[in-house]
Amino acid sequence: MNLEIIGTPRSNFVRTVRMAAREKGVAYTLSPAMVHSREVKAINPLGLVPAIRHDGLELAESQAIARYIDTAFNGPPLVPLDPRAAAPVNQWVSMVAASVDQLLMRRYVVEYAFHKDDDGNVVRDVIDKSVKRFPKMFTMLDNAVAGGFLGGDSFSMADCFLMPILASTRLFPEGDAHLTQSTALNAYFERLSQRPSFLQTAP
Repeated sequence: MNLEIIGTPRSNFVRTVRMAAREKGVAYTLSPAMVHSREVKAINPLGLVPAIRHDGLELAESQAIARYIDTAFNGPPLVPLDPRAAAPVNQWVSMVAASVDQLLMRRYVVEYAFHKDDDGNVVRDVIDKSVKRFPKMFTMLDNAVAGGFLGGDSFSMADCFLMPILASTRLFPEGDAHLTQSTALNAYFERLSQRPSFLQTAP
């Protein structure tokens, strides 16, 4: 049975696991489904995407899914096999999936996209508070990718988690400005946005 990835293509975490599959050379079927839909809740009671099915296995949570794809299939490892080399990659996967996602996606991109008043104007309360935290976040990420990749000297699972978030963040003015002003991070994004795994998973 081919790998089935379930979730909305616009989700950064759905794109992350799709990128992981592409990097490993794993064929998959994307089954579009919204958060909290019946299809998603059949696998994840919390209703969050992505979810997968593969050869009798049903699995939720992007980190668990990405690690399954990395270890269950042949192809270049997305997390180094050496424990010391793997440690910083795993650290950044966790930090991006939690802290970076929370600020840039949940409290910025999602607010821009979905939090509007009755006249269709963006409600900026949360956005404005979040933007005040951007300098610290973007400085951290800029320093982290100064060597070319996140968490190591080659492409890894950490990059699969970060790139979709940056792609969404740059669609809005403050995010685009901070990314553009972050020299190493902007160069990182421009270079990695040409990878086939990123191009082939655009929403």
